[in-house]
Amino acid sequence: MKTLKYILAGILFGIIMSKSEAVSWFRIQEMFRFQSFHMYGIIGTAVVLGVIAVFLIKKYHLKDSENQLIEFPEKDKQYKKYLIGGAIFGLGWALSGACPGPMFVNLGYGYLTMLIVIFGALLGTYLYGLLKDKLPH
Repeated sequence: MKTLKYILAGILFGIIMSKSEAVSWFRIQEMFRFQSFHMYGIIGTAVVLGVIAVFLIKKYHLKDSENQLIEFPEKDKQYKKYLIGGAIFGLGWALSGACPGPMFVNLGYGYLTMLIVIFGALLGTYLYGLLKDKLPH
């Protein structure tokens, strides 16, 4: 019963992603080719809402569902790892036409080719786990 709220949140997330066309390969390709503002508007809205949410969480010292204070640890100031990781993520996103959320939504839509993308994402995650100690952190 405790996981029901997470399942419902995932379903709601999938519906929002579908209705906003954020799972559309065409829309994602438009974004990477700078042909449309659609996806930038969605991402920009998410960033603004995230900034507002973090501000409110910090200001009012909000707690999570287990009544623990929500804390934000300081970020490491090394920018190189963020640039490399972001470039790898963006390249995978541009080549596959899907980031982690839409991969599963598209699979739910019946696009079985997303299994290849999901396999690649899982393989990349596994390889990162193997090489993590050798990478800049």
